Amino acid sequence: MSDIVESPHADSDRRAKRNVAILVAAQAILGSQMPMIFVLGGLAGQSLASNPCFATLPISLIVLCSMLSATPLSAFMQRYGRRAGFFLGTAGGAAGGAIGALGLLYGSFGLFLLGSAFTGIYMSAQGFYRFAATDTATDEFRPKAISWTMAGGLLSAVIGPQLVKVTSDAMVIPFLGTYLAVIALNIFGSLLFLGLDIPRPPAPSANSPSGRTRRQLLTTPRIAVAIICAMVSYALMNLVMTSTPLAIVGCGFEQNDAANVVSGHVLAMFAPSFFTGHLIARFGVERIVATGLAILAAAGAVGLAGVALENFYIALILLGIGWNFGFIGATTMLAGAHTAEERGRIQGLNDMIVFGCVTVASVASGGLMNCSGGTPQAGWTAVNLAMAPFLALAGGALIWLLMRPRDA
Repeated sequence: MSDIVESPHADSDRRAKRNVAILVAAQAILGSQMPMIFVLGGLAGQSLASNPCFATLPISLIVLCSMLSATPLSAFMQRYGRRAGFFLGTAGGAAGGAIGALGLLYGSFGLFLLGSAFTGIYMSAQGFYRFAATDTATDEFRPKAISWTMAGGLLSAVIGPQLVKVTSDAMVIPFLGTYLAVIALNIFGSLLFLGLDIPRPPAPSANSPSGRTRRQLLTTPRIAVAIICAMVSYALMNLVMTSTPLAIVGCGFEQNDAANVVSGHVLAMFAPSFFTGHLIARFGVERIVATGLAILAAAGAVGLAGVALENFYIALILLGIGWNFGFIGATTMLAGAHTAEERGRIQGLNDMIVFGCVTVASVASGGLMNCSGGTPQAGWTAVNLAMAPFLALAGGALIWLLMRPRDA
């Protein structure tokens, strides 16, 4: 008989790592539809909308429906399990691609917007990949599980924009081929979840602990600051990224230049994920979140410095890195601040608040870009200036948390 004694967490971490591998693949394959849609959504909307100020409305609607889906999807997963919830998400993604394709086929902005609404269901489900990675993980493995799962987006950053180049002009109707490709991605990518091994949460009994109420959770300082930092990191990233293709094309560059910049941005969003978890474990989550906010501020400064193509590249790369540190750090902070029975309650509430603010940022992006000053340069300046007050809010909240007595 072997004398080797395994760690009590060994079995759990083996299962967690297997689940993380599946979630990484899902981020890479299924997640590639999001950069595809974000590259073309504004341009397609601009070609269909009667008012150019509504060009980014399809992207805004994706984020709005992601926000509205977050709480019911979280409750659905709490009751029926992660696998069922992720299948539901891919069904929404496939329906969104199909309806969006019909909107392009018939030149209907209304149909295109309806397709965007269904895509929001997929986006919401994808947001729970990072939480699913922690369900079977030990406390030690948790930040690495989140970070590695998010790293799957690195491949989506390559796959998505490259598929745009291949499919956007593949048919007579511009962008139609891309939306047909989105349908295929959701159908075949959903098969990955057949291998997911996350136990369904036990049904609560009369004697089960119910955990804190939503009000109590939201007023817990660590949870409140985590939500604020996640909200600001994601909303500002979306604010700038949504308007970037419009700004690049408006400043005289090509559509492929916009795709390349967005590809670089998405690479920067996810490449740091290979070591973000290790940095959190070594330096503490608060320092990593603070670093992310500082990098987001640097991205805004580079954006304000000019509209040369290199400015777009550098600003969007910094934007991606800042989002990675800020959002993964905030997610780790939140994941360690609630119990298992509170999971369905706070995770859905968190994503509803975060994506609610992202929706506002997305709507504001089109308005700032197309309706501020009359030129693409003036619109791009307005977008970058809008980052400042929200960075101050998140930075102030983080400082307040750090200044609180530890026993509080």
